Amino acid sequence: MAAASPTENANDESFEQGLASLPSYARSLLKVKVSVCVTIASTTQPIGNIVNFGPGAVIQFNKSCEDTLSLEVADQVIALGEAVKIGESYGLKVTEVVMPQERFTPVRKP
Repeated sequence: MAAASPTENANDESFEQGLASLPSYARSLLKVKVSVCVTIASTTQPIGNIVNFGPGAVIQFNKSCEDTLSLEVADQVIALGEAVKIGESYGLKVTEVVMPQERFTPVRKP
């Protein structure tokens, strides 16, 4: 395993300092576990097809193996990435963090 660069150490230290400066209730929120979901592909099928599914059935999706995957928390996309194999498991290599869309409310004149 490679040693961390000075920049990585500085980032880790500033992150830790930032956490330490938070009130205890805010730090405890960071320990709450939430479901994280990566959907490879989805499609719709007539029920007639679904009831015929069985072992060995192949379902084709209109998504390339090279397409970007979405990482979702509470049905909100928070990051994009690509599938990777980690030993005998799958993982997601995050390539982009998705910023939430800002909502602007027009200000009315009194």
